[in-house]
Amino acid sequence: MTPRTFQSANLTQECKTLRKGVRMRITEAARRLGMSPRMLRYREALGLLPPVRSHGAHRRFGPEELSAVAQGVELEKRFDISPAELAFALRVLSEPAVAQAVRDLGLRIGRLQAPRRALDFEKEKALRLLQGRS
Repeated sequence: MTPRTFQSANLTQECKTLRKGVRMRITEAARRLGMSPRMLRYREALGLLPPVRSHGAHRRFGPEELSAVAQGVELEKRFDISPAELAFALRVLSEPAVAQAVRDLGLRIGRLQAPRRALDFEKEKALRLLQGRS
């Protein structure tokens, strides 16, 4: 495994070996994750890290933070998306106005279909019954 290559199985094992309460600086966390400290800072700026900082504003990483980063990287690989795209997806899920704007665009460009309302379903059902009688 090269230093920059991420292996989720190895990281999961690495997280298990860390004792609860053990915290490390960003350089050590980046080394364990197989990425640069700059990439971890970028992920933090995007909101992809749990908001945990020690006194003095230094971020310290423990098993929970490493696992969260690993889960994000796994999602990026599985769905072939960038960290910025993952951050936007989280924003869509957490901000109703953003979700509505994205939904409106999806409807407009034909990537989404408008949800069928129960009343529309009943209307269509009644029309089919009436057409069957004639």
